[in-house]
This record gives sequence, C-alpha cells and structure tokens, in this order.
Amino acid sequence: MSPMRKTAGRKASATRKHNAAKRQAAAKKAASTRKRRAAGKKAAQTRTRRAAARKAAATRSRKKEAALTQPVHVQEPPVPEPQVQAAPETPIPE
Repeated sequence: MSPMRKTAGRKASATRKHNAAKRQAAAKKAASTRKRRAAGKKAAQTRTRRAAARKAAATRSRKKEAALTQPVHVQEPPVPEPQVQAAPETPIPE
C-alpha cells in the first residue's frame, strides 16, 4: 500500500468534519441574524405604537383644553315682542 492510500480515509473524514463544522457555524449565524432581525422589527413596532399613542394623547388633551377655553354659548329664549293692541276706532263726532 502506498502511503497516500493509507491516509485517504483519514483525510476524507477530516474534510467531512471540517465541512460539517462550517455548515453548523453558518446555520448558527443565520439563526442569530434571524433572531436579531425579529427583535429589531418588534422594537420598531413598539416604538411606532408608543409614538402613535403619545400623539393621540396629545391631541386629546389639546382638544380638551380648547373646549375649556372657548366661551360656552348658552342659547337664551327669544324675548317676546310687546304686542300693541289697536284701540277700537272711535267715531269722530261731526
């Protein structure tokens, strides 16, 4: 047997192990990226939701404040006009 054939099995085994390790490392990195991206998306969503809630609250308080400062229009009942009754015509003496 030539010395090259002796180590052939060992070399193939080492290559397989090496490739498997590389594959696992890549998978681990991909999983980490996915988790990180998902966390980033969630954080962004939370920020957006909180900002919207803050804006809505500000609008509500502004509307409430505007309602308090505006003069309140109280509708008064219309004042009845004094009715002048016509006096009966008096005959003019001739």
